Amino acid sequence: MKIEQAQKKLERINSLLNTTGFYEAYTIEERSSIYSNRSDCEFIINKENINFILRGGNKYYYAHQCADFTKYLMNNGYGHISKEEIQKEGISFNNYSINVGYNQYGNDIKRFNSKQELLGFVIGYNSAMVQS
Repeated sequence: MKIEQAQKKLERINSLLNTTGFYEAYTIEERSSIYSNRSDCEFIINKENINFILRGGNKYYYAHQCADFTKYLMNNGYGHISKEEIQKEGISFNNYSINVGYNQYGNDIKRFNSKQELLGFVIGYNSAMVQS
């Protein structure tokens, strides 16, 4: 499913969830399916600039954390890299680096020894920004 399709489907699901009588109109299995579809759409949208595979139960969480990190950098920049440059070029998450631009050959924001180290940094950075 493409990003545009996922966004349209997510809008339809969110409008359905906001209707009066949603809980009375659908069985628990139907509601569970609707919520699952919403999570899948959000995952597709959040994973847009992640260039490695996310698997397992935490894939939704990791994709959301990367999306939050991207939004923060788009609004604030990162160290010597201005927010204007980040807004123009975008950000990509690769196995061993976070880069300005949409591939691993762009300007490095930060390099890592593993994908898990990268994800830990993103989660910690997001947590620190919420605390400040």
